[in-house]
Amino acid sequence: MLCRYKYYILLIVHCSLLIEMTNLLDYDRLFETISELVFCHSPSGVEGEIDRVLLDRFPQFGLETWQDEAGNVIAKIPGQDDTRSIAITGHKDEIGAIVKTIDRDGKVRIRNLGGSFPWVYGEGVVDLLGDRGTIPGILSFGSRHVSHESQQKMLQIDAPLTWDRVWVETGLTHQELTAAGIRPGTRVVVGKHRKSPLRMGDRIASYTLDNKASVAILLALAESIDRPFANVYLVASAKEEVGAIGALYFTNRTHLDALIALEIAPIAPEFPIADSVDPVLLSQDKYSIYDEGLNAEIHRAANAAGVPIQWAAIAGFGSDASLAIQLGHTARGACLGFPTQNTHGYEIAHLGAIANCIRILQAYCEPPGKG
Repeated sequence: MLCRYKYYILLIVHCSLLIEMTNLLDYDRLFETISELVFCHSPSGVEGEIDRVLLDRFPQFGLETWQDEAGNVIAKIPGQDDTRSIAITGHKDEIGAIVKTIDRDGKVRIRNLGGSFPWVYGEGVVDLLGDRGTIPGILSFGSRHVSHESQQKMLQIDAPLTWDRVWVETGLTHQELTAAGIRPGTRVVVGKHRKSPLRMGDRIASYTLDNKASVAILLALAESIDRPFANVYLVASAKEEVGAIGALYFTNRTHLDALIALEIAPIAPEFPIADSVDPVLLSQDKYSIYDEGLNAEIHRAANAAGVPIQWAAIAGFGSDASLAIQLGHTARGACLGFPTQNTHGYEIAHLGAIANCIRILQAYCEPPGKG
């Protein structure tokens, strides 16, 4: 009898080790995919770098893939019931800045593009995506060794650092910048060499996890979902950070039975969101309430996949789905997210939470006996 107990204990330990090794392999692969996507500059409206990757990658899974007029990259997984359609979106654009003016001495004055703040980035390298080349520059705040006679002194004491008080130094003249295609409207993003993600055990830390991690989820779903109950559109949506422009274009032209937006979920004392591997399902955000029926279906899929869910209603936040609901483009919308620290900054998320979003959506799209 004692030998039998030892056998069962060894079997349990062996199975636990296999599960742990599988998780590590999944995390490694997720980290590699997210890292590749993070390095693709994609400020809202100038998303060509990531577009090229996605237009190459989605067809490798045998999926019909195209880019629409709004810049969305879309892959379609045919469903068992061709009369029904759902969309899962993950926006591919990132926040950053946009050139306002160029001073005569070559200083580049910039303003925010989406929900970015200069103090989040700090002084350091940024890339200006010119029409005829990318120009590196330094986001600059001025010297610290000053008195009250310099406006920079105020920034050390009691004034917030705002975009109108910072600039970019490139070392180039106004004429040289103009020749490189730097102009009002040029996009500015964190320098590529500052974008290298950091692996922190089972966590990933990086700029632009919002929302490159969600695009990585779309790629994983493209590879793993085979026979969904309905047509599934995987939409890497464009220009979300400036008003969900891409998703609204798509939902205005496509009849959907459901729309699920993939997003970050902000960790803050005011929200009941724990830093864990458990994804978050939203009931409400700044723009809309989400559909309770669709949330219940996703919750059932999570239970079937053995994944706990966190619930939250949050402010200061919006998604492709909530904006589409608000404008009447879809009747049933939901937002599934992974808990994230430092949102819209150098973000930190658990790779397990990202992987569990994949598991939930796999279970939702391919439920046993449905279709």
